[in-house]
Formats: sequence, C-alpha cells, structure tokens
Amino acid sequence: MRYLIILFFLLWFGFSSYGQFTLSGTITNEKNQPLTGSHIHTKYLNTASNPIGEFEINGLPKGELRVYISYLGYTTCDTLVDMTEDVVLNVQLKPSETKLESVTVKQKTTKVSSSLSEQRISKASIERNSSKTLADALKEVPGVSLLRTGTTIVKPVINGLHSSRVPIFSNQVRLEDQQWGTEHAPNFDLNAAGKISVVKGASGLQYSGDAVGGMVIIESMSVKQDTLFGKTIVSGSSNGRGGTISSSIHKGNLKGWRWNALGTFTYFGDREAPDYILSNSGNRELNFSGDVSYIKENYELSAFYSLYNATIGILSASHIGNVTDLYNSINNQVPYRIDDFTYSIEQPRQAIHHHLFKFNYLQRFDESSSISTFYSLQFNNRNEFDIRRGENVNKSALDLELTTHSLQSDYKKEWERFTLKTGISGLFQNNFANPRTGVRPLIPTYVRFDGSGYGIGTYEIKEDLIVDGGIRYDFSTIEATKYYLKSRWDERGYQGDFGDIIIGEAASQWLTKPRFTFHNVSASLGVRKDFQSDWKWLNNLSLSNRNPNPSEFFSDGLHHSTGQIELGDLRLKKEESLKFSSSLSKNGKSFSMEINPFLHYISNFMYLRPIGFETTIRGAFPVWEFQQTNARLMGLDFHSTWNIHSNWQHKFSFAYVNGEDESKNQPLIDMPPMTISSSIDFKKPKWNGLLLELQSETVFRQNRYPNFNFETDIVLDGEFVPVLVDISTPPKAYQLFHFYSEMKVKTFKNLDTTIALSIQNIFNTNYRDYLNRQRFFVDEMGRNIQLQVKFNY
Repeated sequence: MRYLIILFFLLWFGFSSYGQFTLSGTITNEKNQPLTGSHIHTKYLNTASNPIGEFEINGLPKGELRVYISYLGYTTCDTLVDMTEDVVLNVQLKPSETKLESVTVKQKTTKVSSSLSEQRISKASIERNSSKTLADALKEVPGVSLLRTGTTIVKPVINGLHSSRVPIFSNQVRLEDQQWGTEHAPNFDLNAAGKISVVKGASGLQYSGDAVGGMVIIESMSVKQDTLFGKTIVSGSSNGRGGTISSSIHKGNLKGWRWNALGTFTYFGDREAPDYILSNSGNRELNFSGDVSYIKENYELSAFYSLYNATIGILSASHIGNVTDLYNSINNQVPYRIDDFTYSIEQPRQAIHHHLFKFNYLQRFDESSSISTFYSLQFNNRNEFDIRRGENVNKSALDLELTTHSLQSDYKKEWERFTLKTGISGLFQNNFANPRTGVRPLIPTYVRFDGSGYGIGTYEIKEDLIVDGGIRYDFSTIEATKYYLKSRWDERGYQGDFGDIIIGEAASQWLTKPRFTFHNVSASLGVRKDFQSDWKWLNNLSLSNRNPNPSEFFSDGLHHSTGQIELGDLRLKKEESLKFSSSLSKNGKSFSMEINPFLHYISNFMYLRPIGFETTIRGAFPVWEFQQTNARLMGLDFHSTWNIHSNWQHKFSFAYVNGEDESKNQPLIDMPPMTISSSIDFKKPKWNGLLLELQSETVFRQNRYPNFNFETDIVLDGEFVPVLVDISTPPKAYQLFHFYSEMKVKTFKNLDTTIALSIQNIFNTNYRDYLNRQRFFVDEMGRNIQLQVKFNY
C-alpha cells in the first residue's frame, strides 16, 4: 500500500503543474563534429553546449522566439523558433568566411536501407534499462517481443522470428556466440551501446543474407570533439535484491587519438514470483569494453575489445527426476521445488565468456568515396552445468569453445543522385566440444567457412522519390565430427541416406563426419516516397536464405539450460524467405505515427516441436524435435506519439502476428500473441527535469496454436496410468502496469545527477508468458521496485 501512496503523491505533484517549453539540440560544424562551448542566447535564458555539442534550455514561454547561436571562428546563426511545443533545433555552423546558408532542423542518420523501416532505441531507454538485457531495451519497438528462458535469459523476437533469423551486429561485427539456442541470450552488455537500430527485414545486405526476421545493429559512442567526460549509473532492485553499476569514460579529439572505456558489474540473487521464490534464478556479470582510434584527414585506424562474462542460474524447478513429477508440475501449475531466497547459484547453471576484438582501417579517397576494411576475432566459451554427483559434481556437462575469424572490406562511392556500396567478406569458424565433460555433447566439434560478396545501389529519382536495390551471394560449408548412438541412428533412419559419412565405430556409437555446402543468393528492392505534409511511404521486397544452424542439424541429447532433450535432423534443407513490408508514417508537430503491415512466406521453415518424454540417468525430460514446413506470417505493427500539451505526451503501440503452417493447415507454434502498450508522460523541465510516466501493457491470450499434446504413463497408486500431457495450451491473457519517474539535481560540487524511481508490475500480478520456455513450471516475476542514480562528469 505504501508504494501506491508514493505513486499517488508523485502523480498528484505532476498533475498540479503548469506548462513551459524546452528548446534543445546539437551544435556541429560543417563536418558534423560537435562544437563544445557554443553560446546559445535567447531573450529569456542562455546556455552553452556540452562536450558532445548538445544543449537544453528549459522553462521557455509559448510564442515566437529569436535564438542566436555563436562560436568563435564561425558565422553566428540567427533564427526564429515557434515555441508551441518542445523544439529540437540541430544547427550546423560554418566558418566565418563562409556565408551561413541554412539551419538543419533534422539529424542526418546512416540507414541500412532507404526503403525499410528502421527504428532506433533512444539513449534514455538504454540508460533506463542499464541493469537489464539488450532484448529488454528492444521491447519498446513495436513488433519486437521477447523469448525468455526464465527471468534473465532473453532474446528479441521480430515479427514472430528469433535466434539465428535475427542476427546482432556490434560495431559491424556479427556476434557469434552460439546464438542458435533458444536460451542463449546475446552476449552483449547493454551499457556499451551508443546507438541501437532495429531493422524489420532482410534488406541489410551489406551485413547479412540470412537475416530472415530482421537484424539489430549496435554502435559504440563516437566522440570527435576535443573533450573528456564520463558517467556512472548505479541501479538497485527489490526483486532479486541486487543491482548493477556501470561506469564509462570518453576522450574525444578532432584529429589524433580518441578512446572510450566502460565497465559493468551486475549481482542478483533469486527472483520472486508473487507467491514464491524462483529458486536458483540469480545471475552475475562482469563486463568490459573499450576502443581506441587514430584519426587523420584522409584515414582512420581503430581497435575495439569487449569482454562479456556471465554466470546465470537455471530454475531448479525445470529439472525434474521422473515423468510423474514432471507431469504434475506442468499440469498443477505449482513448481515442485521452492527454496528460501539465496544469492548462491547452484547447478543447473550457465557460465559464459565472450571475447571480441576488432581492428579497422578506413581510407578516404575524396569527399565522395572511401574503403573500410576490418578483421575481427571472437572467442566464446560456454559451459552448462547439470546436477551431477560424486567426482563430477563441479564438472560441466557441456563445454563448447567457439572461435570465429572474419575479414570484410566495403567500398562506398557517392554521385549527385546515386550511391553505390559494394564489398566482400570471409569467415572461418571452429567449434570445439570438449570431451572431458564425460557427456556426449549436444553440439559436436565442427569447422565452418563462409564467403560472400554484395552490391547495393540507391538512386534519387527526384528529391522526394528514392529507389534502392541490392544483391548478395553467400557460400557456406560446414563439416562436423560427431558420435551417434547406434540406437538413435537407427531410430532416425539415417543409414540409407547417410551411411557413407560413417568413418569409425566405438562400442555402441558410430563416428560420423557429415559435410554440407550451400550457395545462396539474396536480394532486395524498395522505394521511398516523401510527401510535403510530413507523410512518408516505404515499400520493400526482400529475398533471403538461411542455412540450418548447428543446433538444427546436430542436436542429439539433453540441453541442460532448458531441461529438455533436443533432436536435430541431418535431412533439413535451407529456408527460403520472401517478405514484403510497407510502412506509412507521419511526423507532425503534435502527432506522429507509423503503421507497418507485412507479408512473409518461408519455405522449409524450421521449428522445434514437442514429441514426448524421455527418461535418462539424470531424470525425465520433455523431448523436442526439429522439423520443417512451409510457413506464412503476416501482421501489423503500429505506434503513435501524441503531444497533448507542452507537458503531456501519450504513446500507443500495437503488434499482431498471424503465423500459419501451410503444409499442415494449422497455426505455427510459438508465435507472439497480440500486444497493446500505452503510456502517459508528464514532463516538467523547469522542475529539475521532472518526468513521470505510467504505462499499461496488455498481452492477449494466443488463441492460434497447434495441438502437440501427447500421452505418457505416470505412476499413480503404484501403477502406471496413461495421461494426456497438455504442453500446447497457452496461458491466459494478462495486463501489467508500470511506473517510471526521474529528476535532475546537482550533487557533489555541482555534478549533474539524475535520480530515477521505477516500479514494474505495480499490482504484483500473477501471470505466465506464452514465449517463456519455463512457463510450464513457474509464474513470471512479481513486483520490482528499482532506484537508479546517474552521475555525469
């Protein structure tokens, strides 16, 4: 009750306010480099731009306002601004000997495609989610939902697709972190992101040809002005009784050396559902990233390194010793094991170490052409610990070491109306499955080689009409060394199709060497039309191909992180995808919106299907098998922003995906249900930057699902009794309310400080999410109160 009283007081405090406006923006020179210390002068208030060229003036009255912007050596900008709402004014100053011709009121960004909707995660959202995962931050984009395994392993789902279909790129490098697993979260520290973009389609041909669902592009902060600054964010949470501290420092320079460094530490104990502890759900992280660059007039050299180091507890209730207990846990909706709260992380758990190194060289030939070449090295070590006895109690049951070398070169040339991008790349990857675990590995040792080339062109027919298109060729080969139990080999019927890959025999196992080669062509074509009335229409048609990943090909045993047995299939064929998307948007002063319908056909669509139970020496586990079908997905994303008043803003988003198995004439499994999210924001910049936000999140029940229920025998009164296991029926719909507030204050010798208080799941609602792989065993997290303090220095 006391939390609701606090919430009521904060809301009443905001409701009693009166309206004022904010003028903010960025001051740069003719090369788009920030001008630190630029003077911004108005009739009422004055200020100066910060180290990255940004400024903000709060408390300005309604009406026409004359603004003067000056910087030594540059021509002063004199402009009029209509203050009927908060205004963003980005100005590019020119040297004093050059006449100032224009004021830029919009930020120019580098887009993956001119004809495809690309949405950016705001800097404020990145900081707000400092103690959470990358996927949690991406959730604010309409059409992006979350695939969870428990409370801390989270992957983004774009228009119903995830994992290998949604590659993640950090500083141009594709993360190779055994992303094939549904419970393998991206090995990335959200705090290290300067910019994050979500692309809902496969048109980013310069990055990938297999991004069937879309892609996530992450860039680090880049500071070119001569300056030194940093920030520290400290977050504490009630649910999990832990928190995160992240600190970064940035050194910029117009020419010469510049660098960035960041470190993050996360420590949480068991999370809690409204009615019980989620035993063994704690996590730890210790991450670092840094880069250094040397810049000259015609070239740049840069090096980047990051370390992601995490230990993640796997819910104890998901690992059960016999079929009867597993059946009862699924059907009774009560976890079989509930312990007292603890910070200890026991088996089952994950331990992950991911290293990424990149070296980049950029050569500028002139203002319109350049070539960029980079080499990257990634090393990923994944250990999964099962519940084991005796001398193996502390030995991992899965130990994979994935090493990836990649080399890429991109050339760009701009003419007056035409832009050309072209490039080539190569990748060599080795996965080593450590045999010292004493357990047959789920994923075998393998070697993979990829080679590709692409070309993309953008042509401006006229100022408001742009077309773009591209084509890409990918070659890929993978060769594995794998043992198969002879009983499993016969059960799968492999002898007739794959008898020639057997190279040896070891007691009850065949030693095999499967090899697969793929040749893929991907392409895209799109058009963009801008209208004078702030409307924009984008249309894009893309063709892409995705090869089966190692999990889909070779899985053969217990996946310790999910507590399920997974079976791959050597007969799987590559997916072929054809997607059409359209985006109609309006960017007005008081109202903005975007509507994005799409239609997506995927032949040979690969998915995991539950087929039964299997009892091993480690217990009873559900069995899931990779299968293929022809799929059709269609849906609609919508979001809007309404500036009701100078202090009030309303946001609304809607997302719907309809997935159909066209081969079997039934719904696809694991499609996200319809969601609606809305929020009301109150901003009062004059009151120390006060922000109050109340958000409603509604997730409907997924009524379109396939029936994969199956029968098994359980022990009842000492006898085996056949029962039906309902593993298909989705959970009920639910609605959650969240609150967020922040204020800016001066502390410690006028240090700029932001204090934020947030409450997730205000009413401590009991619910289960259809896209959580552990929904069969436990409820989702309950109420979480978080206090965050950010210091800028």
